[in-house]
Parts: sequence; C-alpha cells; structure tokens
Amino acid sequence: MCPLDRLLAEIRACRVCERALPLGPKPVLRVSQTARLLIVGQAPGRRVHESGIPWNDPSGDRLRAWLGMDRERFYDSRHIAIVPAGLCYPGSGPRGDAPPRPECAPLWHPRLLAFMPHIRLTLLVGQYAQAYYLGARRKATLRETVAACHEYLPAYFPLPHPSPRNQLWLKQNPWFAAHVLPLLRERVAAVLG
Repeated sequence: MCPLDRLLAEIRACRVCERALPLGPKPVLRVSQTARLLIVGQAPGRRVHESGIPWNDPSGDRLRAWLGMDRERFYDSRHIAIVPAGLCYPGSGPRGDAPPRPECAPLWHPRLLAFMPHIRLTLLVGQYAQAYYLGARRKATLRETVAACHEYLPAYFPLPHPSPRNQLWLKQNPWFAAHVLPLLRERVAAVLG
C-alpha cells in the first residue's frame, strides 16, 4: 500500500468526532497525486453522505455549471481533487446543514496536501473553506471576499456556496455571474489545460 492509500485508510477509519455526527462517520473526498485543481467546500450534505460521491446534489449541479464542466470531467480525480473542510456529514442546523466539524480540516488537510504537489489552484467554496484557508486575509463578508477574488490568485479562488438556498445572494449580486464566473472559468481552464 502506498503512503497516500495508507493516509486515506486512516481517514476512512477516523472516529475523532463520531459522537457529534448524527449519521456516523463517512468521509467523502477524492484525491490524487496528479491533481492540479483542488475544490474545498464545506461538508457533505445528506445526499452526498448517502451516495459517497462529493457534490452529488443540486449544489454540485450548480458548481459544475459555474465551472462549465460536465460530470465526467468534474469527477476525474487525476486532475481534480475534492476535499471538504469537514469530511463527514455534520447534521442539520437551523438554516440548512450544520457547519463542518472544526477538528477535521486541521487534522487532515495538511497531510493530504503533502500528497498533492501539483495543485495550482484551490477553489474555496463557502465561508468555512475561506475561513480555514484565508484566515485573517479574508474580508469582513463573504460578498467582499468573493468580490476581491483576484487578490487571492493565483493560489486561491473564493466562491459563494452554490446551494439553492443562496439564490437570493446570487440575485442580489449580479456582478458575480457577469464578472467572477468568466474569470473562474478562465483560471480553471488554464490550470487543467
């Protein structure tokens, strides 16, 4: 077993926050040592937990539309890695899914990134991914952080969460579709070739 496979086995056996997970641990991620694009979202939703396929829900449909990418290309782990801030479904909160477990990203992300030396761009989808990766560099609001996406390039590209619950945000911020999405597609195409 190669070192990355050993790490993935360790992740799949993780029980660090088992008591806080209503459906139990089931880490959902895709990685490879050849990936050039990393997508960091929040945490798997219930549908993703059930299927074991990241972004296999309406949010994923919208994210793929934003990227101008079909499912086959999106799930080609030779080129695209998908590692959420929280690897397991955290349960429901008052306004959708609960936040990702805080233990997860600090425990696993640095070790996973060590096996992905070819990552050229990381998409930070939603406030939790942005908080972990950008820290104090992020702006006061998600809107401001996304609007300043060029400031985080070439390493990071912050995005709002593509959840259907964010329809109002997208409607109130038409500049996102007009200016950010074309830049996103351009950067992703350049990274993936």
